[in-house]
Amino acid sequence: MSPRAPSCSLALLTAALLAGGCTQESAAPGAGQDADARTLQKLRAEADRVKQGGTASAPPAPRQQEPESRLAGLAAGMNESGPRNLRLPARNDTVHVDTVAMKVTGLASSHSVKGSGKGGLGLTTEDLFLRVELITQNVGKTPAPLSLDGARLTDAKGQAYPLARDAQAVAGTKPLPTTWAPEQRTEVVLLFEVTPEAVQDDGLALVVQGSGGDVRIPLR
Repeated sequence: MSPRAPSCSLALLTAALLAGGCTQESAAPGAGQDADARTLQKLRAEADRVKQGGTASAPPAPRQQEPESRLAGLAAGMNESGPRNLRLPARNDTVHVDTVAMKVTGLASSHSVKGSGKGGLGLTTEDLFLRVELITQNVGKTPAPLSLDGARLTDAKGQAYPLARDAQAVAGTKPLPTTWAPEQRTEVVLLFEVTPEAVQDDGLALVVQGSGGDVRIPLR
């Protein structure tokens, strides 16, 4: 701090004292005068402390919002903001997992998900729920067993995001199909809880495990 800092602080406090003194003289007698007197007493004590070489008191730091309060605020605005639709990948090719053809038809992110119906259960996260919509069809001539329970998202850094079970139960496809009959065509909705950075990651992909190993479906 520079040598002039205490003098500046003292000048400001003196100005406050003068202003407070004017207010006290013009105020009506009663409780207001008592409050003014206490305020003037505190200001004089602070001025004396600064005059003796102390530093001026800093204003109180802003109170940080509790996590529960942030979640409550996000949940309160659930119906107002709604999901944010995201652009589909530039090359949205059909990908085959065994004989089940899959194509991304929709992507959306939101802080909250809500079940269908008037009294549907809702879930809220400080991160984001990513909704992945797929159209699938078994192009083979025999039934195709395929589990989507192990579906996950991965980003360019290799971070994996498993299926959000609770959100899936509330707002996703349930139950998830486990076998596709020949030529069966099914729309599937998968929900994942991811960070906001992951949603914008150019390497983000959906990974589905087939009989021959993992199959990546680019999402960006």
